[in-house]
Amino acid sequence: MSAYNYAFLDENTKKEIRRKTLKAIAIPGYQVPFGSREMPIARGWGTGGLQVTLSVIGKQDILKVIDQGNDDSVNACNLRDLISSTSEVATTTDTLEATIIQTRHRIPEEKMQAHQILVFQVPMPEVLRTVEPSEQETRRMHGERDYSRLWVQLYEDIVQHGEIRISYDYPVLVNGHYICDPSPIPRFDVPKLHQAETLFLFGAGREKRIYAIPPHTDVVPLQFEDYPFTVESYDQGCEKCGCTTSYLEESFDRVDGARHYYCSDTSFCGKKQVEQGELVQMGANWHG
Repeated sequence: MSAYNYAFLDENTKKEIRRKTLKAIAIPGYQVPFGSREMPIARGWGTGGLQVTLSVIGKQDILKVIDQGNDDSVNACNLRDLISSTSEVATTTDTLEATIIQTRHRIPEEKMQAHQILVFQVPMPEVLRTVEPSEQETRRMHGERDYSRLWVQLYEDIVQHGEIRISYDYPVLVNGHYICDPSPIPRFDVPKLHQAETLFLFGAGREKRIYAIPPHTDVVPLQFEDYPFTVESYDQGCEKCGCTTSYLEESFDRVDGARHYYCSDTSFCGKKQVEQGELVQMGANWHG
C-alpha cells in the first residue's frame, strides 16, 4: 500500500514527467513536450505546475503555494489543500521554510536557497506565439535561433510608445541560447532569475510543455543598448510594512476613492510587520 497512488497521477506518469523535467534541466530554456494528464482543475488554471509539483514532491518536502504572491487566495488555498492531501506533505506560508514552492506569476521577495525548487504555472510557454502562430515554424525559429521578428516587435513598441511596454511575460535569453517566456511574472521579478541558486521549473499543462532554468544560469532580458531593460519603481512604500524595495499591488478603495499600495508577497510583508513591531517595542523599552 506504500506505493498506492490515490491521487490523479500514477507512478508511471510521475516517472515520465520526471524524465522530461531532467531533460529540461539539461537543456535550459528548451521546451520539452510531455503527456499532460487531466487534472481536477481546468486547463489554464495551473495544471502544468500541479503535475510537475506532484511528480517531484516527496513526503520529506514542505510545500508553499502562492497566487500573485498571496498565500490566502482561493487558487492558492485550493491547490495547497489538493497537493498536501494527495501527497501527505507538510505545508507552510514561510518562504524560507518551504522546499517546494508552486507559484502563479510571482517570485518571492526573500532570496531563495539552493535546496528549494520554484514551480511556475505557465499559461502560454511559447515566447514566439505573438509573432508566429505556427508551432512548426516556432520550432524551426528556436532551432535556428531566428528571433528577428521578436526584436522587431520590441522595436515597434519603442517607436509607438517611446519605450518597451511589456509589463509581464518579458522575453529572456537563457544560457546564451534559447529565448523563453519566464511565465507572466512582472518585470520586477525577471532579474531574480539570473544566476539564482534555486531550480526553476515551468509547467504548461494546456500546451503540454515543461522547461527549466537550472541554478547558476545566465538569464538576460532582451534589450537594446540605448533602451536598457528596467523594472517597475514606486514613489512610495507598502502601507502595511513600509517596505520601499518590494513589488507593490494597487488597491482601490471604493468608499473614499483612494488608491492604496501593499506588498504583493504576503509572507514577506508579514515578517516585515513583525520586525517593525519588535523594533517599536525595543524602542519603547529603551525609552522606559
